[in-house]
Amino acid sequence: MAEGLRVVAPGITSTLQDAGRQGYLRYGISGSGAMDPDLLALANALVGNLLDTAVIEMAMVGPTLVCEVESCRIALAGAPFAMSLNGRILDSFTAHDLRRGDRLILGAPRQGLRACLAVTGGFAVAPMLASVSTHTRTRLGGLDGNPLAAGDLLPLGAPKFSDRPLTLPPLHRPRLGGPIRVVLGPQADSFTEEGLRTFLSVPYTLTARADRMGCHLDGPPIAHADGFNIVSDGIVNGSIQVPGHGRPLILLADRHTTGGYPKIATVITADLGRLAQVRPGETIVFEAVTVEEAQSLARGARRTLAARRAALVPAGGAELDSAFLLSCNLIGGVISAGALEPAA
Repeated sequence: MAEGLRVVAPGITSTLQDAGRQGYLRYGISGSGAMDPDLLALANALVGNLLDTAVIEMAMVGPTLVCEVESCRIALAGAPFAMSLNGRILDSFTAHDLRRGDRLILGAPRQGLRACLAVTGGFAVAPMLASVSTHTRTRLGGLDGNPLAAGDLLPLGAPKFSDRPLTLPPLHRPRLGGPIRVVLGPQADSFTEEGLRTFLSVPYTLTARADRMGCHLDGPPIAHADGFNIVSDGIVNGSIQVPGHGRPLILLADRHTTGGYPKIATVITADLGRLAQVRPGETIVFEAVTVEEAQSLARGARRTLAARRAALVPAGGAELDSAFLLSCNLIGGVISAGALEPAA
């Protein structure tokens, strides 16, 4: 009898994702992979997996799952989704053990948009082109190339349990919000000076036309200098095209590999994860940085991820961890020593 995690309800958009398909863009095959690779790594670190092991990536509303194995360990990293196990509220960025028959419910996040759910041992799903990542438009990866659906059974790999579940203290958890930093180009000269000023000075609103392939923004049009068609060239994760209507279109993990609209800028690697947490209706402000600054920020992001992994502690001892205590508001007020002395 097959065993694993049974999908009772799939949520809005839940797919299996890992680090993506590397080296296939020249064949017109999207890289896919987790929208925020750092969340992929953190979720896996919490359950003792290799950092690029496949996870369930969810958006807006998470899935409801029933454990159909003797035991497994899970951890959620990302936006603070409502999460409960048999009615008991669970914390994200913390590993939890499930037993046969347990029901895990992931609702909607209080803020942000996406999260990754890792399971110890990963999912025993055959890779396609060296990746388990689901690309729904081409039906690659995952479970027959589809998002999770009610009734699906997710078979699990061989688990490797540590002695105690791990947690990431709140002080070390990622923060949401802030400007989205970009490097201008490669076709910034296709826009007027006024168009570039508009792009970098006006908030743009994320529309409902947003998914893993890309997101359309609404706001003042950006003026092209001389038409809006170019010879199609390569598109990377974070490329920002500006079609004829003048409003930005940001291409993301499931993007097409080439395009013929001029690209005004590219979102820096260090900010792709924060961009993936913006909800429809929220605004984005762009900030230009140099290539050298973007590279420095990418190195800093790698150091931050390493520091977060080093900060993982056993879940039962997190209350006494100094970083956790510093993250709490333990003092309601301060008085001077003199105020305790009797009046003369």
